[in-house]
Amino acid sequence: MHIAVFSQYHSNPDCPATSRHYSLLAQMARQHRITLITTRTWERQRLTRAFPWLPEGVEMRAAAVPYENKMGVARRVLAFGQYAAYALREGLRIEKPDVIWGISTPLTAAWAAAQVARLRRVPWVFEVQDLWPAFPIAMGAVPSPIAQRQLYALEQNLYQSARAIMTLSPDMTGYVREIGRRAKPPGAFGPEKVHTVLNGTDLELAAAATDEAVANLRRQQNLEGRRVILYAGTFGRANDIPTLITAAEQLAVQCPEAVWLFMGHGYDEPLLRAAADRCSAIRLVPPQPRHAVFIWFKLADISVVSFLGLPVLDTNSPAKFYDSLAVGTPVIVTNQGWTKALVEQRGCGWFTPAGDAIKLADCLTGLFQHPTLLRAAGQAGQQVAQEKFDRQHIGMVIERILETAKLQSSGL
Repeated sequence: MHIAVFSQYHSNPDCPATSRHYSLLAQMARQHRITLITTRTWERQRLTRAFPWLPEGVEMRAAAVPYENKMGVARRVLAFGQYAAYALREGLRIEKPDVIWGISTPLTAAWAAAQVARLRRVPWVFEVQDLWPAFPIAMGAVPSPIAQRQLYALEQNLYQSARAIMTLSPDMTGYVREIGRRAKPPGAFGPEKVHTVLNGTDLELAAAATDEAVANLRRQQNLEGRRVILYAGTFGRANDIPTLITAAEQLAVQCPEAVWLFMGHGYDEPLLRAAADRCSAIRLVPPQPRHAVFIWFKLADISVVSFLGLPVLDTNSPAKFYDSLAVGTPVIVTNQGWTKALVEQRGCGWFTPAGDAIKLADCLTGLFQHPTLLRAAGQAGQQVAQEKFDRQHIGMVIERILETAKLQSSGL
């Protein structure tokens, strides 16, 4: 089977990014022909050279379209449009695929996949990584009511034209199915078209986070005898970094042996640098390659996955959530959605409300007084990761969805 993959952001485990699709494509390329249409955004951000840029067997067509989290709305829109134009052109040039896999975000990447699928008369499968346009609208990036209506109409049209839809969380699945229920004409697409395929994690990379590697890192970072909290990921507008800073400063008073590591980069990095200058309990850690980040998670006593208190963000499927549990480090989440339900039902973490720095600091202080709770939650999280988060299993599910789309299109 020839699979054409439309993804604006390709990364590999040498990058400070999740590299979800690197793992999935490496698995699928063993049996199928893969053509990846992407950009070179992440290629210049490789921190090591431990992995080939492309999995063996994957052909790449890549545009030189810059993009970074610090960009303003207008510059981002331009980058989205540049990639969509490139992907449309290249999608019409490549050898005809059997199925197209279109990955959002942004929505324009999925639009390009849908157009090529229509013009070349092949089925396409829509992977929804974030809810667009609901997310940028909720963040105030699309103030025009007319533009909002146009984007919502585009979203529904894409859902309808896709042979199947894959979302990264059960709450996203519920959102998309509700759009199908309310769509006009009625029955435009049914709930059976929408599948949950969790973001997941790379358990084989997590296994490299050995006790010896953690002990070496602890010594290198002068963290012996410290209680470590880790935030790893983007310092973006949606991640509620100001609340984490306030909680870290409060925790420094309540629990002097605690230290909060912020690993990553993004919009609020200047705020974090200023906080680290005035509070010794706050440390910035440079972005780490994907294959090394698991050692940092295992070093931590607990990690925090935070977002603003917006309903659309409750649906998120953040990589740091899975990575932390994979190495036995429990998680505090601040959104009300499925991650809250999971940590509470499986006993692998805790919830504190978004925007409430005092409750977050108090929760951490209490947990540090009961280390047996932390250990038990970590063990429970590792069990959940083995059962539900293995990207090798997730890859097999996606492969079946793509194969079914191809077979349905051919009438078999």
